[in-house]
Amino acid sequence: MVVKVYETWEGIKERYASLMVGLGNFDGVHLGHRQLISTMVATARERKATPAVFTFHPHPLAVLDPEHAPLLLLTPRAKERIMCRLGVEVLLRVPFTVEFARISPREFVEEVLFRGLGVKAVFVGYNYTFGYRGEGNPELLKEYGRRYGFEVHVMPPVTVDGQVVSSTLIRSLLLCGEVAEAARFMGYYPFVEGRVVTGDRRGAKLGFPTANINPEEGILIPAHGVYSVEVEVDGDYYIGVANIGTKPTFNTRNLRPNIEVHLLDFHGDLYGRQILVRFRRRLREERRFASAAELIAQIQKDILQARMEYSGEQRTYKYK
Repeated sequence: MVVKVYETWEGIKERYASLMVGLGNFDGVHLGHRQLISTMVATARERKATPAVFTFHPHPLAVLDPEHAPLLLLTPRAKERIMCRLGVEVLLRVPFTVEFARISPREFVEEVLFRGLGVKAVFVGYNYTFGYRGEGNPELLKEYGRRYGFEVHVMPPVTVDGQVVSSTLIRSLLLCGEVAEAARFMGYYPFVEGRVVTGDRRGAKLGFPTANINPEEGILIPAHGVYSVEVEVDGDYYIGVANIGTKPTFNTRNLRPNIEVHLLDFHGDLYGRQILVRFRRRLREERRFASAAELIAQIQKDILQARMEYSGEQRTYKYK
């Protein structure tokens, strides 16, 4: 199934006779978001309606307060793929603008949800806000729902071991390198994807050829360090060891962290190919070594640790 993506709500009502819509930003599509989306999809299918999601791009803060805009957990394309797998059939990815930010809660409901989409039901999180300065909340949405004739379902917070799942929590874990802990709240291992570009080939000279990738700008990259990873290449999966950082042993000065991955048991040319790297666990911090020989010895230890970890652990959080 392929999700149909629209960048406007105008004309959607004429295309779909019965829409049920999840409202929110859904950055990361974590366990809380998945609970909301899965409930919406199940309800829509039960009532022969079309399950849809209404979200924005870019993130509202990127327009209203760029200096405080969060780094994103997923690219728009990755978010689209995950939502498709969850059963979403229509994705309304509306451009967020300063003009749109000025719409009042009543105007959003009347112009977008009622006249534009003709929603039969909407699903929101317990802390959902909408309209000018976020003045709208779930209680106000329920009031408008009664006035305009659509259901409003408010989802309670989802917790893991007593901790509320949130994108803010997940970002803080990733910025500390706690990728395995973040996966418990995301429902899958955090990942980055990108096209393999030409690097300085130092890895090959050391006996460990690496694939260098450049993720999209604005995507959160985990903390500097060495990680055990799973790498997807054209539908095939490989164990790997990834380094995120600035290569301090070789005195490089990168403004943006470099991501290089050594795939175990892979033989071939990756240059120019698109790959996806899932971060399973942080093995150690990035550090400077006194010599290339010392670095090689440490890389060998990293590879052994990655192999042992992978063979003894179930792939519970594989990307879905």
